[in-house]
Amino acid sequence: MSQDKFSACIEACVRCAQDCETCADACLGEENVAKMADCIRTDRDCAELCWTAAALMSRGSQFAEELCKLCAEVCDACATECEKHEHDHCQTCAQSCRRCADECRSMSGSVV
Repeated sequence: MSQDKFSACIEACVRCAQDCETCADACLGEENVAKMADCIRTDRDCAELCWTAAALMSRGSQFAEELCKLCAEVCDACATECEKHEHDHCQTCAQSCRRCADECRSMSGSVV
């Protein structure tokens, strides 16, 4: 695998991870943090997978495609959770997750 060939996916994963980290942190500052618990957990899971997927693609790992399939699923779940909340950080995160899921599916050759 060439890093150049998957640069759009790597960039989408990094952006998504950053947006998920930002969202989780902002959720912790919301008035009703307990209401945001699922969002925070999903953000953290999604960020971790996105960071890992970007790393594996960057080094041309033989496991990158399989991980990107899982990453797309988690990004979809994170987007669905974030879309439940009207906060700007949640909406930004949801959009980033949708883009990342699309890039990961395209990279891994999986079709939804």
